Amino acid sequence: MHLHDILTAIPWGLLLAFSIGPGFFVLLETSILKGFRAALVFDLGIVFSDIIFILIAYLTTNQLLEQLKDNPTLFVIGGIIMLSYGLISFILLKRNFIKQQEIEIDDDNIPKKNYLGLFFKGFFLNFINIGVLGFWMMIIITYGPQMEMNTSRITIFFAAILLFYLIFDIGKILL
Repeated sequence: MHLHDILTAIPWGLLLAFSIGPGFFVLLETSILKGFRAALVFDLGIVFSDIIFILIAYLTTNQLLEQLKDNPTLFVIGGIIMLSYGLISFILLKRNFIKQQEIEIDDDNIPKKNYLGLFFKGFFLNFINIGVLGFWMMIIITYGPQMEMNTSRITIFFAAILLFYLIFDIGKILL
C-alpha cells in the first residue's frame, strides 16, 4: 500500500510545482537573480510552511474524518471541493499572471547570501495564503478515508508529495 500511496503523490507534487502563483514567480525570479542555493533555500521555506499547514489540517480534520469515514457522501463533497478549488485556481491563474507581469522586478533588499532571510521570505509568502491550508485540508478529506486514516500511510503520502514537489522545483530552478 505504501508504494501505491507514493505513486498517488507524484501527480500532486507535479501540480504543486507548476501551480501558478506568487511562490512560482518569486522562485523563478530568485533563481535567476540570486542563484540555485538562494532559490533552494527560498523553496525550503515554502515547503516548511506546507508542513505546518499539513499538520494543522491533519489535526483539525482527523476527528471529523473518524466520525465520517464510512459516509460515501464525503467522497462526493471532497470531489466537489476539489473541482471548485481547481476552477477557482484556473480562473485566478490568468489574473495572477497578468498582475505578475505588470509588477516590476521586486527588489526585496535580501542579499544573495542571506539564506535565513530567503527561507523566511518563502515561508511567509506561502503561510499568508490561507488557500494553502484549504488545499491541504481538501487533500486530507479526500485521501484520508482512502488510507483508513492510518497515520503512517498519511505521513508517507504527504512526505512523498512534498518530496516530489521539491524535486520538480529543483528542476525548475535549474532550468
